[in-house]
Amino acid sequence: MSAEAAADLGYSQAELMIAASARQLAGERNCFVGIGLPNIVCNLAQRTVAPDLQLVYESGVFGARPERLPLSIGDPTLVSGSTAVTSMFELFAFYLQAGLIDVAFLGAAQIDRFGNINTTVIGDYAKPKVRLPGSGGACEIAINARKVFVIMRQGQRSFVDTIHFRTSPGHSGDSEHDRNRGWWGSGPTSVVTDLGTYFFDEEAGEMTLATLHPGVTLDQVRENMGWEPRVAADLGETPSPSEEELRLIREELDPGGVYTR
Repeated sequence: MSAEAAADLGYSQAELMIAASARQLAGERNCFVGIGLPNIVCNLAQRTVAPDLQLVYESGVFGARPERLPLSIGDPTLVSGSTAVTSMFELFAFYLQAGLIDVAFLGAAQIDRFGNINTTVIGDYAKPKVRLPGSGGACEIAINARKVFVIMRQGQRSFVDTIHFRTSPGHSGDSEHDRNRGWWGSGPTSVVTDLGTYFFDEEAGEMTLATLHPGVTLDQVRENMGWEPRVAADLGETPSPSEEELRLIREELDPGGVYTR
């Protein structure tokens, strides 16, 4: 779906991605989240489908309810109304690595069909074309959060058959092997893009197209990924954002349209 097509429907691509991701947080409790779209997603979920959702930020904040859109992971607004403010070490050791995080959001420069993520380099590791920010806490999040949600734009350069570097492990393609890895996490469970939503097949561990966004065709999905997509038998259409979801996004969560226009 082009930006123009989304605008014709009365909302932006980003607003649809936010609403679709927020709905998937229904019933979740502790969520490890970053800034940008994931932050808006979680704050929207708190106001709609997950009022008890606790936001956890890697800078050491648990249970935050930011009073405004944070500018960075170190923005002081993240401590607004928080339950606890700790060191990064304590947060990772006593919350994440203890298996207390129900769901976490990760971004990606590249992702493959099994949800393996690259945020390290594009090209050869020794002589990369582009050097990316790296793991940070992403690898630890990927293996310790019980669920991992990904929200990102979809294209041939980002949805690739073979990632250039595996920063954060996903599924292996062997479900028995994955169950025996001894991690709290089960690997990525959801991907939301500007074209559709995906889940991961339990046995194959492969990304599976669940819904197409309004106005998007299966051919467009194929044109914007590096492999032939697995498609759910009951492929549906992503519900459009409701009037209340759009009001919250536009008036309370991102009134300046920093991430949503």
